[in-house]
Amino acid sequence: MNKLLAALSLTTALTMTTSAAFAEVKIGAIFDLSGGLNIYGIQQDQALDLAVASINEAGGVNGEDIVVVGYDAQSELSKYTQFAQTAVLRDGISAMFAGLTSSSREALRPILREANIPYFYSSLYEGGACDRNTFVTGSSASQQLSILMKWAVENYGPRVYIMAPDYNFGTISGYWIHKYAEELGAEVVGEDYLPLSMTDYAPTIQKIQAAKPDVVVAIPVGSAQTGFLEQFAAAGLKEDIGLISTNYGSGNQQIVVSPQAGEGYMSVMNYFPSASGETNAKFLAAWEEAYGTDTPVVTGSVDVWNAVHLWAAAANQAGTTDTDEVIAALQSGISYEAPNGTVTLEPGSHHLRQNMYIARGNANNGFDIVETFTDTAPTFENEICNLVDNPDVVEHFTPEN
Repeated sequence: MNKLLAALSLTTALTMTTSAAFAEVKIGAIFDLSGGLNIYGIQQDQALDLAVASINEAGGVNGEDIVVVGYDAQSELSKYTQFAQTAVLRDGISAMFAGLTSSSREALRPILREANIPYFYSSLYEGGACDRNTFVTGSSASQQLSILMKWAVENYGPRVYIMAPDYNFGTISGYWIHKYAEELGAEVVGEDYLPLSMTDYAPTIQKIQAAKPDVVVAIPVGSAQTGFLEQFAAAGLKEDIGLISTNYGSGNQQIVVSPQAGEGYMSVMNYFPSASGETNAKFLAAWEEAYGTDTPVVTGSVDVWNAVHLWAAAANQAGTTDTDEVIAALQSGISYEAPNGTVTLEPGSHHLRQNMYIARGNANNGFDIVETFTDTAPTFENEICNLVDNPDVVEHFTPEN
């Protein structure tokens, strides 16, 4: 019996020594690496890997290396819930970085909240998510559309038409467009909310021609909806009607559409590769070394990069990956010098204060930044969401509620 106890003790000691030598902390990643949304998901995943490598090279999190447990959601909503549950129950993750569409975010939030794991959503979206365990590093509609609508009415005119996908990103963005149009003395003269699978936009083009808008707010999502831009240009509408977006370029659509379709299309996002600054130059150099220069970096990549660095900084500040202590550190007003400028996590809303850029699509399948708005606050989210004072609030607020 004594020999058995001695053997068990030795085995335990060896296990502890091995664990100490190969200490690690696991994070989960679920992105669309295949399917119609992979034009965003592949780069999101690449950005996460690059961020983890840079953090590990600098010493990791509290001296431990970060290990990524990654899954391909295959552009299918059901895969998100399946893989999130696996990551929570089997993989023992300390944080989750996942999702592109708002529907994927809303599928994930309850799972990560119940498991009490920090969840980082790194995509531009319609805004309004308020949840203690959820942190949004993309830009919200109120940050983007408050700027873009004012610019469009001043430069194109007050008659507005909406073309958007028929799910919560599109429909809630539509509410914001109506709201800002009213505040600016403009008018929404027509709107069309279409399935992601739509490929024939002739009926929408006809409606736009009949409505005679000054500007179309077009926020198509996915490879199928990119066809709208070609059909809009082919119909000759670009000569008389402005075209603006809050997501054009977020999946590098500008490199797959013709210059005829993309040139002059105005977009507003929190990052374009042409953003100035030494931090962006270093980021792009690291990206080029790791992945080459075949495609420009998309804004969602920077959103993921920022999310991983903010989480790691909070965990290092807390001295632990314990969720409650990491959330407290994140709510301390933590900032990070990011490729898109200084970003600061708002303690109450869990959204970022960050720069916004209006850019024009050019003839070289790229963008020229025409105006920069520094340190733009997530005004709507800050007004309706205070998770420091009310941590039990779990809501997806919209402008109409």
